[in-house]
Amino acid sequence: MGEGGWSERARPEASTMVMAHPSLLRELVERCETLRRRLASGGSAETARQLKDATYTLCVVTRTRQLDTALYVARRQLADAMARRQPHH
Repeated sequence: MGEGGWSERARPEASTMVMAHPSLLRELVERCETLRRRLASGGSAETARQLKDATYTLCVVTRTRQLDTALYVARRQLADAMARRQPHH
């Protein structure tokens, strides 16, 4: 049995993954990157708070716990969404 009493096969999140809409992912990635750059170049406490909030949201929608991981996962999901939209020849 895995975590929470679920077997790895029966575990709900293992078989069904809810993904955020690509436009939301794109917006959050851009926001986090912009705020991180702004903070690195001497941003304010307000910038730090905004980055913390945006990071939290991106981590929730990507089911991760760290900003770099969340950005990686979000970019992969965006690339996958774009690939699905391309016509297959």
